[in-house]
Amino acid sequence: MNSQDERSTSGFSPKGGGHSSTDRLVRATIARAIWFLVLWLALAGANPTDLVAGAASVVAATWTSLHLLPPDGSRRSPTAIARLALRFLCESVVAGVDVARRALDPRLPLRPGFVTYPVRFPPGRARNAFTILTSLLPGTVPAGEDKGRLMYHCLDVAHPVASQLAAEEAALAGTFRDG
Repeated sequence: MNSQDERSTSGFSPKGGGHSSTDRLVRATIARAIWFLVLWLALAGANPTDLVAGAASVVAATWTSLHLLPPDGSRRSPTAIARLALRFLCESVVAGVDVARRALDPRLPLRPGFVTYPVRFPPGRARNAFTILTSLLPGTVPAGEDKGRLMYHCLDVAHPVASQLAAEEAALAGTFRDG
């Protein structure tokens, strides 16, 4: 499978899955309004005196979210998102322990430097999500772009940083699916 095929099956394409843009907008509006209502109820409770303020807040938050992040026809896989979150948590603990061990034990080498990574995500939300995800992992920090490739500052360039980034990219790509 070539990279273009991987992108289209990973949810990178703007296909709508046969639904009109109006249908997507209505579904997105309802789904977001429900999420904002649940958030309001979790934060403020179900006090009847707050219903007017809650309704106004839900409408304003829904309208704002639709304008800042319009629906694009792609959906996220809840199972893949849960796997990604669990993977991220485990990798963060392991990497955090490793960084602390290296920082506290002077016998362990630190070979700081830069690694460039040829990210497959096109510029946009998916690439931004990848950059944010990898910025949270101890030992690597995104430090810019060089000819479309992401540059990372690493504590130890002797480690297989590029293969770890590729694994993170694959895990994130699994969270996207065509709508």
